[in-house]
Formats: sequence, structure tokens, C-alpha cells
Amino acid sequence: MAAGQHPGKCRRQRRAPSTSTSVWYTPLVPEDIAPLHGLVVLDFTRVLAGPYCTRLLADLGARVVKVERAGGGDDTRKGHLQLEPGRDDQSTYFTRINVGKESLGLDLGRPETREIVRDLARKADVAVENFAPGVAARLGMDYETLATAKPDLVYCSISGFGQTGPWRERPAFAHIINAASGLMHLDQGSAPAPQSANLQAADVLSGTHAFGAILAALWRRARTGAGARIDVSMLEALIAADDVSFAAVLNGGEEIGSPRPGMGVYEIGGRHLALQTVGSTELWPRLLEMMDRPELAHDARFATAQARREHWPLLRDLIGQWLTRFRTVDDALAALGAARIPAAPVLEPREVIAHPHLLDRQAFPSVPHPTRGSVRVTASPYHWDGHPIHPAGPAPYRVGEHSRLVLSELLGYDAKRIDALIASGAVEVP
Repeated sequence: MAAGQHPGKCRRQRRAPSTSTSVWYTPLVPEDIAPLHGLVVLDFTRVLAGPYCTRLLADLGARVVKVERAGGGDDTRKGHLQLEPGRDDQSTYFTRINVGKESLGLDLGRPETREIVRDLARKADVAVENFAPGVAARLGMDYETLATAKPDLVYCSISGFGQTGPWRERPAFAHIINAASGLMHLDQGSAPAPQSANLQAADVLSGTHAFGAILAALWRRARTGAGARIDVSMLEALIAADDVSFAAVLNGGEEIGSPRPGMGVYEIGGRHLALQTVGSTELWPRLLEMMDRPELAHDARFATAQARREHWPLLRDLIGQWLTRFRTVDDALAALGAARIPAAPVLEPREVIAHPHLLDRQAFPSVPHPTRGSVRVTASPYHWDGHPIHPAGPAPYRVGEHSRLVLSELLGYDAKRIDALIASGAVEVP
């Protein structure tokens, strides 16, 4: 039995891509019991925020038709770590975010494609786009146009700053949003200047918020028959991710920047340990007991949560000095775990992907690739009915790989019409 396969569940094979190098793939969750089986999603998105949202939908069984720009496709095809020598359209970035989708190559600037888009909307339940505001309207795929074709369509727009407001048309990537959100300032700490962040949080958070809002809209549609127009802002998604500073500043309080009080990182034996003493009122007494320093509970500098925040540098150093009693990070983790104090080693990505806990959770499944054999990707970050949610199939190998399939099977176009659209340049196939 294959890894991740569950006895007693009949699994159906996902349709193979329409290329001679195609491979078959049997998803972990069979199509007929996948939560979103039968849902059709029209995906006009690119890069990360939108594609992450639609991948979450695809992982749960939705049929996601990814409309890629003829002549190049999604920008991330040319991203980091190319899988195939001699090609520049096979990045691991693109593969991870677009597994389980079908690629329809369209030249969206041609008049012929507007009819195709409207026909797709008539068959779709959901449409997602992450163009800058105004672009979708110029291409004839805005909410007003597609809702005319499908009044109960759930239409979601993800953009940097939202569909309204003075900044609505500004170009945006996670780095830009991080600066505009105030979080880059909060993370500066004692550094001489603000710095860029490694985590593309604005993209992933806005994509996840869009995923949730889409499912809520589908639930309302099931009750009322009404479609929806959803506007997700990367900026507001990132602001919402802050836990204390905005809540305080909105009400006349002070921001809490970096380093965060109660969140320390300590060197032990050449490695580093992260340890947290805030977030629960029980953590501070536990730490005092473990340190055998009961007198600190009555020290005016540490007697209250506010005092500990104000004197955090001193408290951090006291904790660091105590941690020198441990020979290794693993020794410290064992003792802290027994005392129920949150701590973790600072791991590198290569350690993370090999960690027994994540391997047990099947967090890094493999999907087929026509020339590479297989590619490891990240799984959706939750389990369903006790099982991990893995991709429904491989990522599209070529731009327009599924163009003929989508136009014939989903839209009912005959071969002559499809051939004419390909010949005109409106539709791309490999």
C-alpha cells in the first residue's frame, strides 16, 4: 500500500495531462468524497496570493482552471530552482503553488477570448483574480461582466490595497505591503534601519482570507441563491495579523516592537533555542520554579506583566545566564518540555523537511513531474477526518497544457472551433 493511502477508501485516478509525457496520479482523498468535488473555479491569478488561495480550493477537490497568459504563463514559472535543465518555466515555486490545477492558455488581449471567458464563467462557481484594480475590467473579466453571464457567481478580487481608496491602483508585492503595514517598522528593533522580511506573509494571509471568504459565500449561495463580490486587501490582512500593537495604538497605547518582551532566543552549545514566557499567566511561575528563583516574583522589576515588559532586556539576560547550565539545546528542551514551558530549536529549512514530526504528519508529499519523476511540495496545513490533505494532482507542465480539455469537456467546443482559436493565437497549447 502506498504511503498515505488509507484502506477501505476507493481512490479514483486524476485525469492525466494532455501531453505525451503525462503521468498518472492517484490523490490521497478520492474525488467522490473530496469536500469540494464538483466545484469549478476560474483562476485568473498569478504569483502567490491568488494562486495560494486557489491551491487550497484545489486540494479540497475543486476543479481549478488556471488561465495563464499566452506566451509566458504565470511569472513564477521562471522562479527559484528550475526542475528541468534547459528550461526556465519549471520552478519549484510555481509547482508548489499550482499543483492540482489545469492550465488554459489565453491571449487575454484578443476579442475572441472575451467570449471564452464569459463561457467559462457560465460553467464556474467561483472566479478569483489578483490583478491591480481596473485591469480585470479592461480585459472583460471583471465582476460586472462575469456576473451578467452567471448571476450567482462567487467573485473574489485579491489586491495589495483593496478595490477602493486612494492607494487602490498602487502595484504591490509582499515586501511593499510589509513596509506600508507598519510591521516592517515594528520588526526593526535595534537595527539601524528597517529591513526586508523573508516571509511573504501578506500574500499567504490574504490568500487564506480569500479562501475562507469564498467558502462563506458558497454557503450563503446554498441558502439564498445569491452570488458574491469579495474584496480582499493584502494590506489589511497583514495588519490583522498583528497581535498587540494595533490594538494598543488604536486606543492611545504604545506599540510593541522587536525584540518582543517575553520572546527570547538564546545560544547553547553552538545552536540556538527560542523560549517564550508570555502568552499565558502560568508560564512565569513555572519558569521561576524551574530556575529556583522564587524571589523574582516579589522583585518590583518583575512582579507584574507590565514591569516584566519594561525590564525585558534585564530579564532576558537573567534567563540566558540560567540557560548556560545546559550543555546542549536538546538538554534544555527536555527540561523545559517537562516543565511545560514553550521552547523550540531554531531549525534550518533542511532540518525542517527531514524532521520526524513533519514526516509523521506527511507534510511534504510528492507529485509527479514528466521529466523529473517527482517533486516534493508542501501540503495544505491541516488534516481532514484524520488524514492529511495532499495535492489533487501535479502542476501544469506547460502553459495551455489543458486548453483542449477545458474547451471541449467543460465548454463543449468542437474540435474545429478549438483548432481555429489555436490558429488565431487566442488559445495556446504546448
